[in-house]
Amino acid sequence: MPTPITVDIWSDIACPWCYIGKRKFEAGLAEFEGRDDVEVTYHSYELSPDTPEDFAGSSVDFLVKRKGIDAAQVQQMLENVSGIAAEVGLDFDYDAVLHTKTLKAHQVLHYAKAQGKQLEYAERLFQAYFEQGRHVGRSEDLADLAADVGLDRDAVLKVLESGEYADAVDADINQARAYGISGVPFFVINGKYGVSGAQSAETFTGVLDKVRAEESTNA
Repeated sequence: MPTPITVDIWSDIACPWCYIGKRKFEAGLAEFEGRDDVEVTYHSYELSPDTPEDFAGSSVDFLVKRKGIDAAQVQQMLENVSGIAAEVGLDFDYDAVLHTKTLKAHQVLHYAKAQGKQLEYAERLFQAYFEQGRHVGRSEDLADLAADVGLDRDAVLKVLESGEYADAVDADINQARAYGISGVPFFVINGKYGVSGAQSAETFTGVLDKVRAEESTNA
């Protein structure tokens, strides 16, 4: 049996490039011959930790405030990102996006990992946030979305109430800091190669091929 290749991905649900990068990574992984031996884990990162659970305003309002640029520039930026998302099959709806704090979502992602459902739940959260205008910051909504991928709704609510995975989220964020990660998505392959941003599918395939070749040489 080949030794599994680990891919650790730091991302945030509220990060458009993380969803785009997810699709590009998946496309690159599909072209990698050893794809069945790759273990993918998502790790927590908060792009805007000061965001309230219920932000009162539009995506334009949010980004004008956060980035300090005018509304016209923000609108152009959103249109550009939506166009790039469409190229990988994603249908962003920024008019419907509900900006919120993502800390609770990250806690549930850790619970989902423990249940073997992390990848499914990450996809569900991204889809809900960017394409469906769903709330991904409130406990009840996160539990509903978890149930969509077969997780126990009541268990999710208990996890959030107890803060069981709060330390795991903090550990991820601290590890990102230790790696020097200042933006997401950030991919760490086999604990040694870092890929920053939503790179091309070919880039991801190339790194995976390189890692597998090195393993074969060292075996």
